[in-house]
Amino acid sequence: MARDFREEYRHWLDSPALSEAEWAELNAIRDDEKEMENRFFAPLEFGTAGLRGTMKLGLHHMNIHIIRHATQAFANVIAAEGEQAKEKGIVIAHDCRLNGVDFAREAACVMAANGIRVRLFDELRPTPELSFAVRLYGTTAGLNITASHNPKEYNGYKVYWSDGAQLPPQKADAIAKQMEAIDVFNGYKTCDFDQAVAEGRIELLGQETDEAFLARVLEQAVDREAVEEVAHDFKIVYTPFHGCGYKLVPEALHRLGIKLLYPVPEQMVIDGSFPTVDSPNPENPEGFYLAVDLAKKVGSDLIIGTDPDSDRIGTMVRTGDTYTPVTGNQLGVLLIDYIIRAKNATGTMPERPGVVTSIVTTSMARAVCEANGVHHEDTFTGFKFMAERVAEWEAAHSYTYIFAYEESYGYMMGDYVRDKDAVTAAMMVAEMAAFYHRQGMTLLDAMRSLYEKYGWFKEKTLNLVMPGLDGLQKMRALMAELRANPPKEIGGQEVVRTRDYLDGSIYVAELGKVGATPISGSNVLYFELADGSSFIVRPSGTEPKIKIYLLVRGEDEAQCDERIEKCLEYAETLKR
Repeated sequence: MARDFREEYRHWLDSPALSEAEWAELNAIRDDEKEMENRFFAPLEFGTAGLRGTMKLGLHHMNIHIIRHATQAFANVIAAEGEQAKEKGIVIAHDCRLNGVDFAREAACVMAANGIRVRLFDELRPTPELSFAVRLYGTTAGLNITASHNPKEYNGYKVYWSDGAQLPPQKADAIAKQMEAIDVFNGYKTCDFDQAVAEGRIELLGQETDEAFLARVLEQAVDREAVEEVAHDFKIVYTPFHGCGYKLVPEALHRLGIKLLYPVPEQMVIDGSFPTVDSPNPENPEGFYLAVDLAKKVGSDLIIGTDPDSDRIGTMVRTGDTYTPVTGNQLGVLLIDYIIRAKNATGTMPERPGVVTSIVTTSMARAVCEANGVHHEDTFTGFKFMAERVAEWEAAHSYTYIFAYEESYGYMMGDYVRDKDAVTAAMMVAEMAAFYHRQGMTLLDAMRSLYEKYGWFKEKTLNLVMPGLDGLQKMRALMAELRANPPKEIGGQEVVRTRDYLDGSIYVAELGKVGATPISGSNVLYFELADGSSFIVRPSGTEPKIKIYLLVRGEDEAQCDERIEKCLEYAETLKR
């Protein structure tokens, strides 16, 4: 039977597993019932993305005890696959975040103590390299200690299975059940790290894996001549935001042929406290201020930034004396069009090419694919679903994927990773920008030409943040209300069709249920409007917020802007 938060607090406070400092931290809140409840009201929920939370002592936060607890559960699931699965083992990595090294080593010790072979990276590595290593070494599983682009207070436990993709739902459920059955302090095994390394139970991975990964990354380059022709005057500023991209991204760009590369010195320093930014998220243009300062100083044409675990990429382009961000949707459309064009020009396009995007990604992606005879499919948000679709195509010998992306600045190419990959994306963006630079165009110039060719589209994402203990209840209440009383119009436009991806139902006003969606099982409401726009509502899977996606199209940019504003007005009414 689950304990209430007071009992759970007492269980932790009385545990001999706590250090003196940890005991003092918990003892200090003995009279603060609100803080006590915040830390112990429930465990972090283990899902297909693993765990993510702020770093504090307590059941509902990320700390060394939760790492051991989750890893023992993960080890049990691996062991249940048999001795061969244990021998194939696991690859473990971490990013630059505070406690990352300690969490990764402790996870390695728990796995090794359970007889599972461990390959542990010798220092921080990008998330895509972890996915690559799982596939390269044929391991049963992978684990990365990272909270991706979240603020410095966060850390996470990102889990992968043998295909190099994030954990499938049934495996995540199995780990969650194991965690319920295991005591957080007494239910795990561990061992001495140095001894396990000496005995070969924990193997350290280094440069040899980097080189294997970079070789596959460089294989994705399509038109190196475009880079060579502008190498003498095409300039790029790069920032890793204190994280994992600091080594491999510049190396990939140099090997591509980029000669005028200017890393941001202050942000090349590895530091999980992210001292130069409030949030190390390349989706936020304000975080690029140091990169913009350097770009203006050196006259850079392009700015590239990668998040702390180097799976997301953001870009900015010089427009006169300023630098303008390219959105995640725009960059994805640019890359689709460029890859199709470059592969056709070089004769490297596969026979039946395909592109995968998420249901909340711009509908312009489909328009580009259809105009060029490339197959296109949508999946739910998350690269585990995209990887699953790519694997289905491979198994059926139906389509060969050439690109996958979602609006939140994540992009995937190649058969060597099964997650978003900012290392490969940075290289491809550099090649594409060089191609347009040779023609006297920036990426924004190129984007405008694509609008003129394929039609005008615009997107906007709004976050309805619902923090606190009652945040989850508010999120559930909003989704329930929208299902019980769906809007008849949004932004002055009639809702002509509603897709409920939870049960896969398609509804039309006055007619009721009229069909089924191709995919189901995700808590997403998709409202189709009379003018061809879409209003999508989805609770975040990792943060306490409802995400609203506005996807509009119009005759020109002004009409798109007008439709976005009208939809935003309705979205604001959903705040509670």
